[in-house]
Amino acid sequence: MKAAKLPGRYSDGGGLYLNVSARGARSWLFMWTPAGGKRREMGLGGYPAVTLARARAKASDCREIAAGGGDPIVERDKTPEKTFGEAADEFISSIESEWRNKKHRWQWQQTLRDRCAAIRGKLVSQVTTEDVLKVLKPMWTAQPETAARLRGRIERVLNFAKVKGWRSGENPAAWRDNLRNILPKQSKLARGHYAAMPYPDLPAFMTDLRAVDGPAARALEVTILTASRSGEAIGMRWDELDLDAALWTVPASRMKAGEEHLVPLTARVVVILRKLAETAVGPHVFPSPAAKHKPLSNMAMMMLMRRMKHGDLTVHGFRSTFRDWCGDQTTFPREVAEAALAHKVGNAVEQAYRRSSALEKRRKLMDAWSRYCSATGQKKGTLF
Repeated sequence: MKAAKLPGRYSDGGGLYLNVSARGARSWLFMWTPAGGKRREMGLGGYPAVTLARARAKASDCREIAAGGGDPIVERDKTPEKTFGEAADEFISSIESEWRNKKHRWQWQQTLRDRCAAIRGKLVSQVTTEDVLKVLKPMWTAQPETAARLRGRIERVLNFAKVKGWRSGENPAAWRDNLRNILPKQSKLARGHYAAMPYPDLPAFMTDLRAVDGPAARALEVTILTASRSGEAIGMRWDELDLDAALWTVPASRMKAGEEHLVPLTARVVVILRKLAETAVGPHVFPSPAAKHKPLSNMAMMMLMRRMKHGDLTVHGFRSTFRDWCGDQTTFPREVAEAALAHKVGNAVEQAYRRSSALEKRRKLMDAWSRYCSATGQKKGTLF
């Protein structure tokens, strides 16, 4: 190779050439002529970074591809196949802009990492229906909603992999015409999107909760009594509260639906908040113990539930508990209960009509809910 100093191309045989530029730079080329086509060339890297031996090995691979009717350039430019774990991580990064808070990313990462540990190291093209079943079966009846969500996430990852060219064929995590023939339908499983506490058990739980000290316990109590989403409650700020009017205004930026939500506060909630205000530091009602300028971690209430031996339930499930109680134990209209949960009911005209009177109706509903949560020996079937 040292003799090749003049500009030009020097053949090594088998389509491999050393190209010398006018400035003396040397690089490897592979040249071939497809059947019925024009002569083509592809760079194999510069010399001496790519040695003669390495260049010959690359040229050999190219000849094999060309002999089989393939295109060495197309093969070179293909994205290397990923494992399921790598594909899942890349997919999460590609869709994280869809999520309003970091909790969603954590949930996707946690389920696709911990729940799918058995298949994360497997090439995504080799994931089969049997692999998906091994992940889902142990939790399908014990944790139906978590399992259903995980199935959907696995399906999306595998669809992503197919678009990327890492796999082909049918999606082994698809429900229709696939898993639905093996696993029971979701309608036959436990009701509700999140594992929830039956409302008859709630008063006793609230008694235990009020005996626990600490910000996580108070945050969970407020979350339950306001029927709020956990993120809305732990992100509560002092400037959102009017304790004299017993009103909490959650700004649109912190609401799932992107609209401002007014929450009437019960006497018990006001007592809790006034007590917390005595030692308030920073803008958050429930500040992080580690950083007062940040809110309590999303995990704080979940960990508290585990310590209270209710790790099989979810904080969000208390919204289902509230809704079931409303429907079974009260005469409040459905739209009032749905408004308390910040759910939209009816068309825009109906929503505008209800807005003026719904707040006071909801205040009566939340007062009744607070009384129920504080009750001991509550008789089933009592209407408020």
